[in-house]
Amino acid sequence: REAGPRDASTILLLHGFPTSSHMFRNLIPLLADRFHVVAPDLPGFGFSAKPTTAGWGIDRIAQTWAVLMDRLGYARYGAQGGDWGSAVTTSLGAQDADH
Repeated sequence: REAGPRDASTILLLHGFPTSSHMFRNLIPLLADRFHVVAPDLPGFGFSAKPTTAGWGIDRIAQTWAVLMDRLGYARYGAQGGDWGSAVTTSLGAQDADH
């Protein structure tokens, strides 16, 4: 089903260490009636495979999420993160401020 109005705002939810996006399982349905919700797993957590190369720090993950949101077609979005996710959202805001 399509969640939220077609022109709804989009929110990117990022979990912290050592959890996964599964922690948002009760929150997503509450947000989905008003927002488009994207909740990926940080690399190596949840359903995400462990990176096979070095260098997957905060800035690279933020850059990857900026690419993800662009490929999903979201021109503007907000981001929320806790713990490690908050560091990623801070970097994301600095790198992708236009979106």
